[in-house]
Amino acid sequence: MPRGTKFKPEEIISKLREAEVELARGKKIPEVCKQIGVTEQTYYRWKEEHDGLRMNQAKRLKELEKENARLKRLLADAEPDKAILKEAASGNF
Repeated sequence: MPRGTKFKPEEIISKLREAEVELARGKKIPEVCKQIGVTEQTYYRWKEEHDGLRMNQAKRLKELEKENARLKRLLADAEPDKAILKEAASGNF
């Protein structure tokens, strides 16, 4: 895949499982990374983020991360309005 291609959580977990199988067969990490089509750095990052997760857990985690980011944006957008209303209510306008 081209550089910078995003993988879905299911694909990442699948590739990590494939890597585990190959490592159990005695292959070295650089060989396994080449086989699954990612860099060693990506492999280690994925392993840290997704190791031990099942497919449905990974999907849910991504959904929650998206929802969290959306809520943070909404809160950031509401803060200036809240400050203006607070100032107006105190009579300092």
